[in-house]
Formats: sequence, C-alpha cells, structure tokens
Amino acid sequence: MKKEPYQIAFIGGGINSAIGEVHKAASQMDGHFELVAGAFSTHAETNRKTAETWGVTAERTYADYHELLKAEKGKLDAVVVLAPTDYHKDIVIDALRAGFPVVCEKSLATSFEEGEEIAKVVAETKGFFCTTYNYTGYPMIRELKQFIADGKLGKIQQVQVEMPQEGFMRLGAHNEPPKPQSWRLKDTVIPKISLDLGSHLHNMIYFLTGERPERIVADQATFGLFPQIVDNVGALVQYTNNVRAQIWFSKTALGNRNGLRIRVFGSEGSAEWFQLEPETLKTCDLRGNVSLRDRTGDVKIANQQRYNRFKAGHPAGFIEAFANYYKDIADCLGQYFANGSFTSQYVCGIKTSLEGLAMMQAAARSAQSNKWEDL
Repeated sequence: MKKEPYQIAFIGGGINSAIGEVHKAASQMDGHFELVAGAFSTHAETNRKTAETWGVTAERTYADYHELLKAEKGKLDAVVVLAPTDYHKDIVIDALRAGFPVVCEKSLATSFEEGEEIAKVVAETKGFFCTTYNYTGYPMIRELKQFIADGKLGKIQQVQVEMPQEGFMRLGAHNEPPKPQSWRLKDTVIPKISLDLGSHLHNMIYFLTGERPERIVADQATFGLFPQIVDNVGALVQYTNNVRAQIWFSKTALGNRNGLRIRVFGSEGSAEWFQLEPETLKTCDLRGNVSLRDRTGDVKIANQQRYNRFKAGHPAGFIEAFANYYKDIADCLGQYFANGSFTSQYVCGIKTSLEGLAMMQAAARSAQSNKWEDL
C-alpha cells in the first residue's frame, strides 16, 4: 500500500503564478507530500526556473502536461492541477483517464457543462478527485462548523458572506494600473470573478451549514479598470431548510485586500469570523452576551494538536490553513488507496464542486433575466 509522503506533480503553478508558491509551501509543510515532478509552465524558462527553485530534477520537468502524464504513469500518487481554470476540464479528464488521482485548484471548470463532463469521467474511472477550498482549513472556521453542528446557534436562519477585494481598481504606489493575468480578463458563461471568489462563498456556506442552494437572484456590475469583465456581484440565495443567504464579492472595493467575512444567524445565537482576524470567533447568545473564542478557549476542534504547530498567541494564517487542507487530502488519499473511495467532512469532492458551478451559472442567468433562477 502507498504511504506518505505521497509523491505529487504540479501541472501549472509556476513561480510566476498567483498560487504556485502557496500550494508548494502548504503541501510540504507537514510532510504529507513531496513534490517530485511538474509541468509548471508552458514558458520554457519559467518552467526551468520553477523546477530549479523547488528542487525538481530536469529529468522530471516536462514541457507540457501530456508528456508528464505519459512519463510519470505508475510513479506518482497524485497530480495537482494549478493551471488557469480555462484549461481544467481537459487536464483533469486526461489525468483521470490516465489513472492519476487528481487534486484541482478551484474552481472545477468554467461552466456547469464542463463540470458535468469531469463528473462523468470521475464516475466512469472511479478515480480520486477533489478541489481545494483552503479557507475552510482555518481552525476557527472548523470550530464554527462544529459549533453549528452542536446546535449552539439553534436553527440556522440566515448566512451573510462577503469577499471584497480591490485588485481591479487599486493603483500602485506610482499610480500604475493593476495588471491581472490575461486569462482573468475574459469572461465566459460564468464571470471569472464568480469562479474565483463566488465559488469560495458557495463552498463556505455548504461547509458550515450542510445546506444546498435552490434558487438565486443576483446582480452583476462593472466598476473597475477592465470594462469587458464583471467585477462586482451581489446575490440573495434560498437554501434548503428555509435558510436564506446574502453574498457579495467584488474586486473593486477599495480598502479591502481580502475582506472575507462570514456571519451566521440562528434561532438561539449568532457567530462571526473575519479572515484578517483568523484566530478569533465571535459569538452572541439570545441574551446578548458576546464572546470571543480562540484556540485556547472553550473549543472542541481548534485546540487539536494538528492546528497548533505553535501555541496560541502566535497567529496561524492563510498558508497554515491551506496546509490543514492538504493534511485532509492526504487522509482522503489514504482511504482511496485502501478502499477505492473516500469520505471527508472537510475535503470538497466532485458533487459540491459541481454545485458551485451551478449556483454561479444561475447567478449569471439571473443578472441577465432580472428574476429568480432555479439551480
């Protein structure tokens, strides 16, 4: 049976990408994975420099992912797909059909229809597939999930989630305009901002509450420096069990680097978590008593050893949260290698990934029709 550290390759994610360094650090942090091969970039020099920087040999560095899948068959435990979303469908399907377990950066694909094609191949091959939604790796988010499951907030009624950023409007120190990657500046059936940010919000609501979206009404707008793309989205969402959600995500909200904030309201209390203050969870009960919890307080999850690489008072952040998620992926791979399947309360599989695309595509339809849309 295969054992840790699992041998992985990156497809995409070169040192010039937004996410490559983060995936490299997170996957290696706790010793569950070893990066041994890659097709990091279609640009030869970037590909070479990435391999050199990360200690991947030239013999296991490939010009494209087709070469990698052919040469590494039987040598790897998984491939990690970090290429732009536009390329996910073909890469993921080819990797699954070649017999590789696949870890895919969100979002799953550029449309629900593409996602369905991937889901079909996952089922046909009985392959391993998961998507990375790293914000759910924060210890206090997992504490909130447990808090809700224990009924501490009563019946969940409302969820408000926002993710304001400023990257499509904020100027540099010398008034230079932002320069996003070119693939982020081309909207298709689902705007790129919805694939990039909206998918996180869908995943977060499901992660915390277990509820599924049913109907949505949305507004899309363009406020920033790139008139060809949507850069601001707001929506009301009706969920199962009469839960209501309000979501807002933007790349033109000046003053917000990454203002991910979650508020959950129930019949017996409420809770709030803010990504820039990740170590604390704010709760309030029916009598108005407000409490702040951290990893040392009255908690069930966040005090576990795996979340305390160093003691509370020394903040754990974004990359540590991502490493927590990679630990869960390693656990899922272990299950898969032993049993041919896996279950996890933390790792996002094909069903929820596909549902996120359905919700974002329904939001895009609603913005055009100016009415509620069913998923």
